[in-house]
Amino acid sequence: MTDWLKTLPEAAQAYLEGRRLDEVECIISDLPGIARGKAVPASKFARQDYFHLPDSIFYQTITGDWGEAAGEEGFIERDMILKPDMSTATAAPWTGDWTLQVIHDAHDREGEPIPFSPRNVLKRVVELYHAKGWEPVVAPEMEFYLVARNVDPAKEIEPMMGRSGRPAAARQAYSMTAVDEFGPVIDDIYDFAEAQGFEIDGITQEGGAGQLEINLRHGDPVKLADEVFYFKRLIREAALRHDCFATFMAKPIAEEPGSAMHVHHSIIDIESGNNLFSGPQGGETDAFYHFIGGLQKHLPSAIAVLAPYVNSYRRYVRDHAAPINLSWGRDNRTTGIRVPLSGPEARRVENRLAGMDCNPYLGIAASLACGYLGLVQEERPDRQQRGDAYDGEPDIPQVMGQALDLFDESPDLHAVLGEEFCRVYGIVKRSEYEEFLQVISPWEREHLLLNV
Repeated sequence: MTDWLKTLPEAAQAYLEGRRLDEVECIISDLPGIARGKAVPASKFARQDYFHLPDSIFYQTITGDWGEAAGEEGFIERDMILKPDMSTATAAPWTGDWTLQVIHDAHDREGEPIPFSPRNVLKRVVELYHAKGWEPVVAPEMEFYLVARNVDPAKEIEPMMGRSGRPAAARQAYSMTAVDEFGPVIDDIYDFAEAQGFEIDGITQEGGAGQLEINLRHGDPVKLADEVFYFKRLIREAALRHDCFATFMAKPIAEEPGSAMHVHHSIIDIESGNNLFSGPQGGETDAFYHFIGGLQKHLPSAIAVLAPYVNSYRRYVRDHAAPINLSWGRDNRTTGIRVPLSGPEARRVENRLAGMDCNPYLGIAASLACGYLGLVQEERPDRQQRGDAYDGEPDIPQVMGQALDLFDESPDLHAVLGEEFCRVYGIVKRSEYEEFLQVISPWEREHLLLNV
């Protein structure tokens, strides 16, 4: 084993023990969260300190078109310098040979971070916390559907066929029998996660037909975002092995619940090591309320990041396991902001608005940004919601265009996430939204063609 292989994380070393490494996938997340990069022979990777990719990968829309986000100098596609973060080296266990994946960070020719690279955006927000003497801690929850193969966009998405030979059933939340229906896929998810060194805190059946949830252990925001980025890929690969698709669309099936990426947050005071949300006697602190107040004030402006596609807004439906407003409450899953049951040391705040379709780096960055603004601006939340929050009125954007307007008009959020990132993100998302508006839907043809 060469010297650089000896520096790999323990799980990567264990995966390669007694084997010859063939290839390294050098990857980075684009704005949607798709892995972009290059696959290189292991011998070449051992000799290179960096590689180049054009910055235009961050100007692409989800359809592959280009947002006009290049800036005053025009679309000249400058090369970025991508440097590996070897702490992220992990197996790609579904490949036919022995392959590692390594996440890279994007820099310009002066060595400065590319401001619209999603991982750099999250690092920027975390550094703002560190400058205040705070250590943010997050725990994401990933919801997704296993569905039948679908190669025709005009065809509705259907649940996958389970072990029993029957389609996955809805309204079976927490059913172990329902989980067993997907046993072979789940076994591969566990095997892939183990090979990659990831610890799954649990897998449960959710309320939708074929909908599952994976919980991850709490930890550093960048590390957890890396894991979600990796997990999306490994889950898709596990599903393909069993003749089904894994989808992270926010609302893939009309009458079923949507898929969220709930994010739990707590803040550690670096000097004392204590939870900033709990006082010496275990009570809730001003910082706890300020964080909630920041989420309530600034999340409407961040919804365009947490709900990045037109489909995302179909998830915010009353009584369908997704929030419709920014009320907060203790142990109340109807609210957009929930305080789970816990002791003082584990006191945390859960943001239930983010969809599973969001980029994990950007979703976590935006959520932390709103909490950070609440802390530094000393925002106070509304009164606690003690009943059913669905009885209240919606107070979050209902369509993508409205969300983008709020995003564009938020100087506070831009200052935390970075002006250049917000400029590029807003332009790319406007391009996607305008492209969607050019598509005539089946509903329009059915009800408007001959009736209006």
